[in-house]
Amino acid sequence: MTARLAPLLGALFDGEPPIRVRMWDGEESGPAEAPTVILRDPLALRHLMWSPGELGLARAYVTGALDVEGDLAEGLRLVGKQAGKQAGEQVGEQAAGHVGWRIGRRIGRPWRVAVPALRALAALPGVLGPRPPAPAAEARLRGRLHTRTRDRQVIAHHYDLSNAFYALILDPEMSYSCARFEPGDDLARAQRRKLDLVCAKLRLEPGMRLLDVGCGWGALLRHAARDYGVAAKGVTLSAAQRAYIGRRSGDGVVEMRDYRDVTGGPYDAVASIEMGEHVGRSGYPAYAAALRRLVRPGGRVLIQQMSRGGRHPGGGPFIERYIAPDMDMRPVGQTIGLLEAAGLRLEHVEAMGAHYARTVHAWRERLESRYDEAVALIGAERARVWRLYLAGGALAFEQGRMDVHQILLRRP
Repeated sequence: MTARLAPLLGALFDGEPPIRVRMWDGEESGPAEAPTVILRDPLALRHLMWSPGELGLARAYVTGALDVEGDLAEGLRLVGKQAGKQAGEQVGEQAAGHVGWRIGRRIGRPWRVAVPALRALAALPGVLGPRPPAPAAEARLRGRLHTRTRDRQVIAHHYDLSNAFYALILDPEMSYSCARFEPGDDLARAQRRKLDLVCAKLRLEPGMRLLDVGCGWGALLRHAARDYGVAAKGVTLSAAQRAYIGRRSGDGVVEMRDYRDVTGGPYDAVASIEMGEHVGRSGYPAYAAALRRLVRPGGRVLIQQMSRGGRHPGGGPFIERYIAPDMDMRPVGQTIGLLEAAGLRLEHVEAMGAHYARTVHAWRERLESRYDEAVALIGAERARVWRLYLAGGALAFEQGRMDVHQILLRRP
Protein backbone atom coordinates (compact mmCIF):
# COMPACT_ATOMS: atom_id res chain seq x y z
CA MET A 1 0.00 0.00 0.00
CA THR A 2 2.87 2.40 0.69
CA ALA A 3 3.84 2.23 -3.01
CA ARG A 4 0.56 3.98 -3.79
CA LEU A 5 1.67 6.91 -1.68
CA ALA A 6 4.78 7.50 -3.81
CA PRO A 7 3.12 10.15 -6.05
CA LEU A 8 1.92 12.07 -2.99
CA LEU A 9 5.28 11.92 -1.22
CA GLY A 10 7.00 12.86 -4.46
CA ALA A 11 4.73 15.87 -4.81
CA LEU A 12 5.53 17.01 -1.28
CA PHE A 13 9.27 16.37 -1.23
CA ASP A 14 10.47 16.17 -4.85
CA GLY A 15 12.08 12.82 -4.21
CA GLU A 16 12.92 10.65 -1.25
CA PRO A 17 11.06 11.91 1.86
CA PRO A 18 13.10 12.75 4.99
CA ILE A 19 10.67 10.67 7.09
CA ARG A 20 9.54 7.06 7.20
CA VAL A 21 5.87 6.27 6.64
CA ARG A 22 3.96 3.32 8.14
CA MET A 23 0.46 2.60 6.83
CA TRP A 24 -2.47 1.21 8.77
CA ASP A 25 -1.87 -2.21 7.16
CA GLY A 26 1.69 -2.33 8.59
CA GLU A 27 3.61 -1.60 5.37
CA GLU A 28 6.51 0.88 5.67
CA SER A 29 8.71 2.93 3.38
CA GLY A 30 11.33 5.63 3.76
CA PRO A 31 14.73 6.01 5.46
CA ALA A 32 15.14 3.41 8.21
CA GLU A 33 16.61 5.78 10.82
CA ALA A 34 14.22 8.68 10.24
CA PRO A 35 11.28 9.55 12.51
CA THR A 36 8.28 7.45 11.45
CA VAL A 37 4.93 8.96 10.54
CA ILE A 38 2.24 6.42 11.36
CA LEU A 39 -1.02 6.56 9.43
CA ARG A 40 -3.25 4.66 11.84
CA ASP A 41 -6.44 5.16 9.89
CA PRO A 42 -7.54 6.23 6.37
CA LEU A 43 -9.12 9.25 8.06
CA ALA A 44 -5.62 10.73 8.31
CA LEU A 45 -5.47 11.03 4.52
CA ARG A 46 -9.11 12.06 4.28
CA HIS A 47 -8.36 15.00 6.59
CA LEU A 48 -5.52 15.93 4.24
CA MET A 49 -7.70 15.66 1.14
CA TRP A 50 -10.42 17.90 2.58
CA SER A 51 -8.01 20.38 4.21
CA PRO A 52 -4.71 20.27 2.28
CA GLY A 53 -1.65 21.49 4.12
CA GLU A 54 -1.10 22.39 7.73
CA LEU A 55 -4.72 22.28 8.89
CA GLY A 56 -5.35 18.79 7.52
CA LEU A 57 -2.12 17.48 9.00
CA ALA A 58 -2.95 19.05 12.36
CA ARG A 59 -6.45 17.58 12.40
CA ALA A 60 -5.11 14.15 11.56
CA TYR A 61 -2.52 14.38 14.34
CA VAL A 62 -4.85 15.81 16.99
CA THR A 63 -7.43 13.05 16.43
CA GLY A 64 -4.76 10.34 16.61
CA ALA A 65 -5.34 9.17 13.01
CA LEU A 66 -1.75 10.27 12.33
CA ASP A 67 1.05 9.80 14.82
CA VAL A 68 4.81 10.19 14.98
CA GLU A 69 7.15 7.53 16.36
CA GLY A 70 10.37 9.07 17.58
CA ASP A 71 11.11 12.71 18.29
CA LEU A 72 8.25 14.89 17.01
CA ALA A 73 10.38 18.04 16.95
CA GLU A 74 13.08 16.27 14.94
CA GLY A 75 10.48 15.10 12.43
CA LEU A 76 9.22 18.67 12.02
CA ARG A 77 12.79 19.92 11.69
CA LEU A 78 13.63 17.42 8.92
CA VAL A 79 10.49 18.22 6.94
CA GLY A 80 11.15 21.94 7.32
CA LYS A 81 14.72 21.60 6.08
CA GLN A 82 13.60 19.58 3.08
CA ALA A 83 10.94 22.13 2.21
CA GLY A 84 13.44 24.95 2.58
CA LYS A 85 15.91 23.27 0.21
CA GLN A 86 13.21 22.81 -2.41
CA ALA A 87 12.31 26.50 -2.13
CA GLY A 88 15.95 27.41 -2.81
CA GLU A 89 16.34 29.06 0.60
CA GLN A 90 19.01 28.93 3.25
CA VAL A 91 18.21 26.16 5.71
CA GLY A 92 19.35 25.04 9.11
CA GLU A 93 19.25 26.94 12.33
CA GLN A 94 18.18 30.21 10.71
CA ALA A 95 15.73 29.47 7.96
CA ALA A 96 13.76 26.24 7.62
CA GLY A 97 10.37 27.70 6.79
CA HIS A 98 6.95 27.12 8.28
CA VAL A 99 6.44 23.38 7.70
CA GLY A 100 2.70 23.16 7.19
CA TRP A 101 2.59 26.35 5.16
CA ARG A 102 5.14 25.03 2.70
CA ILE A 103 3.46 21.62 2.42
CA GLY A 104 0.19 23.40 1.77
CA ARG A 105 1.80 25.40 -1.04
CA ARG A 106 3.16 22.23 -2.62
CA ILE A 107 -0.18 20.40 -2.50
CA GLY A 108 -1.72 23.45 -4.12
CA ARG A 109 0.79 23.65 -6.99
CA PRO A 110 -0.27 23.10 -10.61
CA TRP A 111 -2.18 20.02 -11.49
CA ARG A 112 0.74 18.16 -13.00
CA VAL A 113 1.72 17.51 -9.39
CA ALA A 114 -1.58 17.80 -7.55
CA VAL A 115 -3.68 15.52 -9.76
CA PRO A 116 -1.41 12.44 -9.52
CA ALA A 117 -1.11 12.98 -5.78
CA LEU A 118 -4.88 13.17 -5.31
CA ARG A 119 -5.40 10.13 -7.55
CA ALA A 120 -2.97 8.20 -5.40
CA LEU A 121 -4.90 9.13 -2.28
CA ALA A 122 -8.26 8.32 -3.83
CA ALA A 123 -7.05 4.84 -4.78
CA LEU A 124 -6.46 3.87 -1.16
CA PRO A 125 -9.37 2.10 0.55
CA GLY A 126 -11.30 4.23 3.04
CA VAL A 127 -9.76 7.55 1.99
CA LEU A 128 -12.60 8.84 -0.15
CA GLY A 129 -15.63 9.92 1.83
CA PRO A 130 -17.41 12.84 3.45
CA ARG A 131 -15.48 15.59 5.21
CA PRO A 132 -14.41 14.34 8.65
CA PRO A 133 -15.68 16.40 11.59
CA ALA A 134 -13.21 18.89 13.03
CA PRO A 135 -11.68 17.74 16.34
CA ALA A 136 -13.46 18.86 19.49
CA ALA A 137 -10.29 20.68 20.56
CA GLU A 138 -10.62 23.14 17.69
CA ALA A 139 -11.86 26.62 18.63
CA ARG A 140 -15.43 27.51 17.69
CA LEU A 141 -15.91 31.25 17.99
CA ARG A 142 -18.84 33.56 17.41
CA GLY A 143 -19.11 37.26 16.68
CA ARG A 144 -17.05 39.86 14.90
CA LEU A 145 -13.28 39.90 15.20
CA HIS A 146 -11.96 41.52 18.40
CA THR A 147 -15.28 42.54 19.88
CA ARG A 148 -15.26 42.25 23.67
CA THR A 149 -17.47 39.16 23.50
CA ARG A 150 -15.29 37.35 20.99
CA ASP A 151 -12.07 38.28 22.79
CA ARG A 152 -13.47 36.70 25.96
CA GLN A 153 -14.19 33.51 24.00
CA VAL A 154 -10.63 33.46 22.64
CA ILE A 155 -9.08 33.89 26.08
CA ALA A 156 -11.36 31.26 27.61
CA HIS A 157 -10.45 28.76 24.87
CA HIS A 158 -6.76 28.90 25.73
CA TYR A 159 -6.32 30.14 29.29
CA ASP A 160 -9.34 28.57 30.99
CA LEU A 161 -8.27 25.10 29.87
CA SER A 162 -7.23 23.90 33.36
CA ASN A 163 -5.21 25.57 36.10
CA ALA A 164 -4.00 22.12 37.15
CA PHE A 165 -2.69 21.46 33.64
CA TYR A 166 -0.78 24.75 33.53
CA ALA A 167 0.65 23.98 36.96
CA LEU A 168 1.91 20.71 35.51
CA ILE A 169 4.00 22.33 32.76
CA LEU A 170 4.91 25.77 34.17
CA ASP A 171 7.18 26.85 37.03
CA PRO A 172 5.78 27.09 40.58
CA GLU A 173 4.84 30.76 40.11
CA MET A 174 2.91 29.96 36.89
CA SER A 175 4.82 32.31 34.59
CA TYR A 176 3.46 31.63 31.11
CA SER A 177 5.91 33.75 29.12
CA CYS A 178 9.53 33.79 28.02
CA ALA A 179 12.04 33.30 30.85
CA ARG A 180 15.55 34.77 31.00
CA PHE A 181 18.26 32.11 31.39
CA GLU A 182 21.77 32.35 32.71
CA PRO A 183 24.16 29.36 32.94
CA GLY A 184 22.94 26.83 35.48
CA ASP A 185 19.39 28.19 35.70
CA ASP A 186 16.44 25.86 35.89
CA LEU A 187 13.05 27.07 34.67
CA ALA A 188 11.97 28.49 38.04
CA ARG A 189 15.18 30.50 38.47
CA ALA A 190 15.05 31.76 34.89
CA GLN A 191 11.47 32.95 35.38
CA ARG A 192 12.42 34.81 38.57
CA ARG A 193 15.30 36.39 36.65
CA LYS A 194 12.83 37.59 33.98
CA LEU A 195 10.53 39.09 36.63
CA ASP A 196 13.48 40.91 38.22
CA LEU A 197 14.46 42.25 34.80
CA VAL A 198 10.95 43.62 34.26
CA CYS A 199 10.90 45.27 37.68
CA ALA A 200 14.38 46.74 37.20
CA LYS A 201 13.53 48.22 33.81
CA LEU A 202 10.37 49.77 35.26
CA ARG A 203 12.48 51.14 38.14
CA LEU A 204 9.99 49.95 40.73
CA GLU A 205 10.34 51.34 44.26
CA PRO A 206 8.36 50.79 47.46
CA GLY A 207 5.01 52.55 47.44
CA MET A 208 4.68 52.77 43.65
CA ARG A 209 1.53 51.58 41.90
CA LEU A 210 1.99 48.94 39.19
CA LEU A 211 -0.62 47.77 36.69
CA ASP A 212 -0.19 44.47 34.81
CA VAL A 213 -2.43 44.36 31.72
CA GLY A 214 -3.08 40.72 30.90
CA CYS A 215 -1.59 39.50 34.16
CA GLY A 216 -1.78 35.74 33.60
CA TRP A 217 -1.69 33.79 36.83
CA GLY A 218 -0.21 36.75 38.73
CA ALA A 219 3.50 35.90 38.86
CA LEU A 220 4.61 39.51 38.27
CA LEU A 221 2.01 40.88 40.71
CA ARG A 222 3.23 38.67 43.53
CA HIS A 223 6.91 39.19 42.74
CA ALA A 224 6.67 42.99 42.51
CA ALA A 225 4.62 43.28 45.71
CA ARG A 226 6.80 40.90 47.72
CA ASP A 227 10.29 41.88 46.53
CA TYR A 228 9.83 45.54 45.49
CA GLY A 229 7.15 46.78 47.89
CA VAL A 230 4.76 48.08 45.23
CA ALA A 231 0.98 48.09 45.19
CA ALA A 232 0.37 45.76 42.25
CA LYS A 233 -2.90 45.30 40.41
CA GLY A 234 -3.72 43.06 37.44
CA VAL A 235 -6.44 42.71 34.84
CA THR A 236 -7.35 39.59 32.87
CA LEU A 237 -10.20 38.18 30.81
CA SER A 238 -9.63 34.64 32.11
CA ALA A 239 -11.99 33.43 34.81
CA ALA A 240 -9.58 30.63 35.71
CA GLN A 241 -6.68 33.05 36.16
CA ARG A 242 -8.77 35.42 38.24
CA ALA A 243 -9.83 32.57 40.53
CA TYR A 244 -6.23 31.38 40.90
CA ILE A 245 -4.90 34.83 41.78
CA GLY A 246 -7.77 35.38 44.20
CA ARG A 247 -6.88 32.20 46.08
CA ARG A 248 -3.17 33.12 46.32
CA SER A 249 -3.29 36.90 46.73
CA GLY A 250 -6.84 38.05 47.48
CA ASP A 251 -9.59 39.26 45.18
CA GLY A 252 -8.59 42.93 45.31
CA VAL A 253 -5.36 42.25 43.42
CA VAL A 254 -7.02 41.34 40.12
CA GLU A 255 -10.03 42.38 38.06
CA MET A 256 -11.65 40.52 35.20
CA ARG A 257 -11.74 43.39 32.73
CA ASP A 258 -11.04 44.17 29.09
CA TYR A 259 -7.98 46.37 28.49
CA ARG A 260 -10.27 48.92 26.84
CA ASP A 261 -12.26 49.30 30.06
CA VAL A 262 -9.48 49.58 32.66
CA THR A 263 -9.77 52.51 35.06
CA GLY A 264 -8.01 53.63 38.22
CA GLY A 265 -4.98 55.30 36.74
CA PRO A 266 -2.65 56.88 36.31
CA TYR A 267 -0.24 54.24 37.59
CA ASP A 268 3.46 54.76 38.23
CA ALA A 269 4.35 51.87 35.93
CA VAL A 270 2.49 49.56 33.53
CA ALA A 271 3.52 46.12 32.29
CA SER A 272 1.92 43.93 29.65
CA ILE A 273 3.62 40.58 29.22
CA GLU A 274 2.80 38.68 26.01
CA MET A 275 -0.72 40.05 25.83
CA GLY A 276 -0.37 42.49 22.91
CA GLU A 277 -0.44 39.59 20.42
CA HIS A 278 -4.11 39.04 21.28
CA VAL A 279 -5.49 42.52 20.53
CA GLY A 280 -5.28 42.20 16.74
CA ARG A 281 -4.01 44.44 13.98
CA SER A 282 -6.94 46.85 14.07
CA GLY A 283 -7.05 46.93 17.87
CA TYR A 284 -3.38 47.67 18.53
CA PRO A 285 -3.65 51.48 18.30
CA ALA A 286 -6.38 51.43 20.99
CA TYR A 287 -4.27 49.05 23.11
CA ALA A 288 -1.23 51.35 22.82
CA ALA A 289 -3.39 54.37 23.65
CA ALA A 290 -4.77 52.60 26.73
CA LEU A 291 -1.24 51.89 28.01
CA ARG A 292 -0.31 55.55 27.60
CA ARG A 293 -3.51 56.70 29.32
CA LEU A 294 -2.97 54.38 32.27
CA VAL A 295 0.59 55.45 33.10
CA ARG A 296 1.45 58.81 34.69
CA PRO A 297 3.56 61.39 32.82
CA GLY A 298 7.17 60.30 33.22
CA GLY A 299 6.10 56.75 34.06
CA ARG A 300 7.41 53.70 32.23
CA VAL A 301 5.63 51.00 30.24
CA LEU A 302 7.19 47.60 29.57
CA ILE A 303 5.75 45.35 26.90
CA GLN A 304 7.03 41.82 26.32
CA GLN A 305 5.65 40.65 22.99
CA MET A 306 6.22 37.99 20.37
CA SER A 307 7.11 39.13 16.86
CA ARG A 308 7.83 37.50 13.54
CA GLY A 309 10.54 37.89 10.97
CA GLY A 310 9.42 40.14 8.14
CA ARG A 311 9.24 37.39 5.51
CA HIS A 312 7.81 34.67 7.70
CA PRO A 313 4.09 34.04 8.27
CA GLY A 314 2.86 34.69 11.78
CA GLY A 315 0.70 32.04 13.36
CA GLY A 316 -0.77 29.68 10.78
CA PRO A 317 -3.86 27.46 10.57
CA PHE A 318 -2.87 25.24 13.50
CA ILE A 319 -2.15 28.12 15.88
CA GLU A 320 -5.25 30.01 14.76
CA ARG A 321 -7.61 27.05 15.19
CA TYR A 322 -6.18 25.39 18.29
CA ILE A 323 -3.98 27.71 20.34
CA ALA A 324 -4.47 31.44 19.90
CA PRO A 325 -7.32 32.33 17.53
CA ASP A 326 -7.32 35.89 16.19
CA MET A 327 -3.69 36.42 17.26
CA ASP A 328 -1.63 38.88 15.22
CA MET A 329 2.15 39.06 15.13
CA ARG A 330 4.17 41.62 13.22
CA PRO A 331 7.85 42.60 12.93
CA VAL A 332 9.01 44.42 16.04
CA GLY A 333 9.66 47.66 14.18
CA GLN A 334 6.01 47.93 13.24
CA THR A 335 4.99 47.40 16.87
CA ILE A 336 7.35 50.15 18.04
CA GLY A 337 5.91 52.47 15.41
CA LEU A 338 2.38 51.89 16.73
CA LEU A 339 3.47 52.50 20.32
CA GLU A 340 5.27 55.72 19.41
CA ALA A 341 2.26 56.88 17.41
CA ALA A 342 0.21 56.57 20.63
CA GLY A 343 2.52 59.05 22.36
CA LEU A 344 4.97 56.72 24.11
CA ARG A 345 8.71 57.32 23.79
CA LEU A 346 11.00 54.34 23.14
CA GLU A 347 13.82 53.84 25.66
CA HIS A 348 15.08 50.28 25.12
CA VAL A 349 14.45 47.08 23.14
CA GLU A 350 15.84 43.65 23.97
CA ALA A 351 15.46 40.50 21.86
CA MET A 352 14.92 37.29 23.84
CA GLY A 353 14.09 34.68 21.20
CA ALA A 354 16.92 32.32 22.18
CA HIS A 355 15.59 32.39 25.75
CA TYR A 356 12.10 31.53 24.50
CA ALA A 357 13.43 28.43 22.73
CA ARG A 358 14.84 27.24 26.07
CA THR A 359 11.64 28.17 27.88
CA VAL A 360 9.47 26.16 25.49
CA HIS A 361 11.88 23.22 25.67
CA ALA A 362 11.50 23.24 29.46
CA TRP A 363 7.70 23.27 29.18
CA ARG A 364 7.86 20.45 26.65
CA GLU A 365 10.08 18.33 28.89
CA ARG A 366 7.63 18.75 31.76
CA LEU A 367 4.71 17.84 29.52
CA GLU A 368 6.39 14.71 28.18
CA SER A 369 7.51 13.57 31.62
CA ARG A 370 3.92 13.79 32.92
CA TYR A 371 2.00 13.14 29.74
CA ASP A 372 -0.46 10.65 31.24
CA GLU A 373 -1.38 13.22 33.89
CA ALA A 374 -1.93 15.81 31.17
CA VAL A 375 -4.27 13.46 29.31
CA ALA A 376 -6.24 12.86 32.52
CA LEU A 377 -6.59 16.62 33.07
CA ILE A 378 -7.45 17.90 29.58
CA GLY A 379 -8.20 14.83 27.46
CA ALA A 380 -6.24 13.02 24.75
CA GLU A 381 -7.01 15.47 21.92
CA ARG A 382 -5.95 18.58 23.80
CA ALA A 383 -2.86 16.85 25.16
CA ARG A 384 -1.86 16.10 21.55
CA VAL A 385 -2.55 19.74 20.64
CA TRP A 386 -0.05 20.80 23.28
CA ARG A 387 2.50 18.18 22.26
CA LEU A 388 2.42 19.54 18.69
CA TYR A 389 2.30 23.19 19.82
CA LEU A 390 5.37 22.96 22.03
CA ALA A 391 7.40 20.89 19.56
CA GLY A 392 6.69 23.31 16.72
CA GLY A 393 6.96 26.42 18.88
CA ALA A 394 10.46 25.59 20.06
CA LEU A 395 11.60 25.16 16.45
CA ALA A 396 10.11 28.51 15.41
CA PHE A 397 12.25 30.33 17.98
CA GLU A 398 15.35 28.20 17.35
CA GLN A 399 15.20 28.93 13.63
CA GLY A 400 14.56 32.65 14.01
CA ARG A 401 11.12 32.63 12.40
CA MET A 402 9.73 34.08 15.62
CA ASP A 403 11.24 36.25 18.31
CA VAL A 404 10.13 37.95 21.50
CA HIS A 405 11.12 41.43 22.62
CA GLN A 406 10.98 43.46 25.79
CA ILE A 407 10.09 46.99 24.73
CA LEU A 408 10.59 49.71 27.35
CA LEU A 409 8.82 53.02 26.81
CA ARG A 410 8.14 56.19 28.77
CA ARG A 411 5.23 58.60 28.70
CA PRO A 412 6.80 62.04 28.21
